Amino acid sequence: MTKRIPVAATIAVTLLAVVSCGNNKDVIGLSGNTQAATGEGEALFVKAKAADAAGKRSKAIKLYEDVADKYPFAPSAPEARYRQAELLEEEGEILDSFDAYQLFLTRYQGSGSYSKALDRQISMAQRAADGEVKSSFAGLKTKLSTKKVVEMLEKLRDNAPRSTTAAKAQFTIGELHQGKKESKEAIEAYRKLVRDQPESSYAPEALFRVGVVLMEEADRGNRNQATLDLAGEAFSDYLIQYPGHSKNAEARQLSKNLSSRELDRSLEIAEFYDKTGQTESAKVYYREVVKRSKSGEAHNKAKARLKELGE
Repeated sequence: MTKRIPVAATIAVTLLAVVSCGNNKDVIGLSGNTQAATGEGEALFVKAKAADAAGKRSKAIKLYEDVADKYPFAPSAPEARYRQAELLEEEGEILDSFDAYQLFLTRYQGSGSYSKALDRQISMAQRAADGEVKSSFAGLKTKLSTKKVVEMLEKLRDNAPRSTTAAKAQFTIGELHQGKKESKEAIEAYRKLVRDQPESSYAPEALFRVGVVLMEEADRGNRNQATLDLAGEAFSDYLIQYPGHSKNAEARQLSKNLSSRELDRSLEIAEFYDKTGQTESAKVYYREVVKRSKSGEAHNKAKARLKELGE
């Protein structure tokens, strides 16, 4: 026969289990413990403000951080986290400040300081990126690595998706990679912007930049036909999707330049085969040059050589 456990004993065991788990941060404590923790958090916040008022910034930053980390549900926790980020920014600790603002934005979305925190992140990320972009194109080194700046911009983008801020952040990521001659990453960043926010004011320039990056890649020695073809497709897509954009005329001119490069490339291949005795292969490329051009130096050379070869 099964013995019945008294109700009082069951309650006692349950309470003991709850209390024994009190050190687990994921477990909600009893109301008395919560009130006590809140009181401790508020007392710590008072100490942080006192250190802040006395100009003891390092101490204040640490105390504000302790309030927000250890007592996240205390009434003063949002203000503590925000002030921690603010002081870090004033001290020039950009990455730590940005991360502190990120913690604030993640946890306290209903705070009246949410917009201000986001604005501070935008300002810091763009200043860091602008410095990195200018330095990258000039071949200089900066304090922050490209990877760190990109991480800041990605968080900024994700904090305000579909916004102008997100579009600008994503475009800047492309610029950073372009400045570092990281073609694959730059193209991916620009294409992501066009894909995610095709109507943004940054999208037309982003798609135009895809063609430019591919041309830059060709100039650096990767002059295979596929690279030139992809550049031409990018400019064509840009002209179709964004007619009337400020770079339309430049895109058309660059497309013409690509055609000229393709002819030069075909002529180079024809001449290579010609010199190595592979006459029939040479004729194929000479014919291609003549067929794809009506005049010009490449056209005349190919036509003259075909005549010499009996055509």
